[in-house]
Amino acid sequence: MLRLLLLVLVFWTWTSSALIRVPLRRVRSIRTQLRATGLLEDFLRDHRADMFNRRYAQCFPPGTLSLRLGRSSEKIYNFMDAQYYGEISLGTPEQNFSVIFDTGSADLWVPSSYCVSEACAFHRRFRAFQSTSFHHDGRMFGIHYGSGHLLGVMARDTLKVGDLTVLNQEFGESVYEPGATFVMAKFDGVLGMGYPSLAEILGNPVFDNMMAQRTVDEPVFSFYLSRRTSNSSPEGELLLGGTDETLYSEPITWLPVTAKGYWQIKMDSVAVQGMSSFCPHGCQVIVDTGTSLIAGPTNDILNLQQLIGATPTNIGEFLIDCVRLSSLPHVTFVLGGKEFTLTAKHYVRKEMLGNRELCFSGFQAVDIIPPEGPLWILGDVFLTEYYSIFDRGQNRVGFAPARHPNKQ
Repeated sequence: MLRLLLLVLVFWTWTSSALIRVPLRRVRSIRTQLRATGLLEDFLRDHRADMFNRRYAQCFPPGTLSLRLGRSSEKIYNFMDAQYYGEISLGTPEQNFSVIFDTGSADLWVPSSYCVSEACAFHRRFRAFQSTSFHHDGRMFGIHYGSGHLLGVMARDTLKVGDLTVLNQEFGESVYEPGATFVMAKFDGVLGMGYPSLAEILGNPVFDNMMAQRTVDEPVFSFYLSRRTSNSSPEGELLLGGTDETLYSEPITWLPVTAKGYWQIKMDSVAVQGMSSFCPHGCQVIVDTGTSLIAGPTNDILNLQQLIGATPTNIGEFLIDCVRLSSLPHVTFVLGGKEFTLTAKHYVRKEMLGNRELCFSGFQAVDIIPPEGPLWILGDVFLTEYYSIFDRGQNRVGFAPARHPNKQ
């Protein structure tokens, strides 16, 4: 009887935990804010060059910055168009921060109370001296962004994501945040969900610690990104420990991870209206929740823009005639032998500029250098239409059609 009771208790321990839901908010991107204020063109012109201010680099001894530019650099486009953020807390008592849950990176960082950048004045800052569970690390870190190097010091503290608690989580406290991008950002920091090899900060990424500390039932997390823009309800969810079958339609198409850094998989091809094909012999693609658009090598994307009738602007964006949307071709991504088709309704981004509606292409040219590149990037334009599942246990990514209410 005692043995049976113990078996029941063990079974209950492993099956009683609920799926952890982290609400995600969808807000206007930095690019949209700049356009609305008439500052976008000046901003992009000023930030084509690296804006890193070298006098801050002098605070860090040579050799302390690990800047592996080819593998883990985060381009500014990741955050210029980012829209989905969620809440976490660090320390005891809890200090709250909004972060991008980014499958295209593997580090956790938030602004430090000692940050010297203008951007930090507009965001919540971590106050280490107020946390009784804080552990000073002492090492420095650097992450390369398109507008410069984010610099900071490393630390460990208690992290809460939804109802999950992670003890002794390594994270970075930024003391210098480059450029004006982070000034306008709605998020405080970034929580990377890529593989450990992608990390700049030594130590386990957040989800690796969740697995090691057995705070999730399954080594799986998934994203549902809604089309809603409501101010009163979540516009998406990150689900930790599994999936929610009510948010997608079967079947799930599974693809093995081909390189354990980014969530990288093989794509069979890309077709426009089923005829014009890109990477017909297959190419590599990363699934990136930190990128809003769908990106690919410059030559391919320029040809694709031409096929969908998009015309370039003087600042590198591509406009589409809003009147022609119903006649635009479908763009199909073939993954694991399965077709994932986007119509113009899905890949065209609409924005209001005053009383005028503008339509922008959801495709962007990005060249990722070898040996990691060339790569395509499936960002939120794709992930809004397809529920995405990231399985660390079997090192695979799953896609299934997302269920969106008709009113979205």
